[in-house]
Amino acid sequence: MSGRTRVRACPERTCVGCRKRAAKDELLRVTTVEGTCVPDPRGALPGRGAHLHLDQACFDLAVRRRAFSRAFRLQGVLDTEALRTYVESRTTGAPAS
Repeated sequence: MSGRTRVRACPERTCVGCRKRAAKDELLRVTTVEGTCVPDPRGALPGRGAHLHLDQACFDLAVRRRAFSRAFRLQGVLDTEALRTYVESRTTGAPAS
C-alpha cells in the first residue's frame, strides 16, 4: 500500500448566478434548446451546459447579469420562462410537470 487514502474526487462546477463553486450533483444543469433555457436535471441533453443552484435568488442574479447568454456563448436574449417555472416549482416544493 502506498499510504494514500482512496477518495473519489467529486467534480465541481460554478453556479452562473452566485458564482460559488459546488459539487456537480448539488447544481442543476441548464442547456439551450432552440433559444430557450431548459433544465436538464439528468444531464443528458446535448450541447453546452451551465450550472445553477436550485434557488430563486441565484436564478434572478443569473438573469440580471445575462449569465446564460455568456455561458452558452450566444448573442441576444434567451427565453428563461421554462427555467423560471422549473426553479419556482422546485423551491416551493410543488410537484413539477
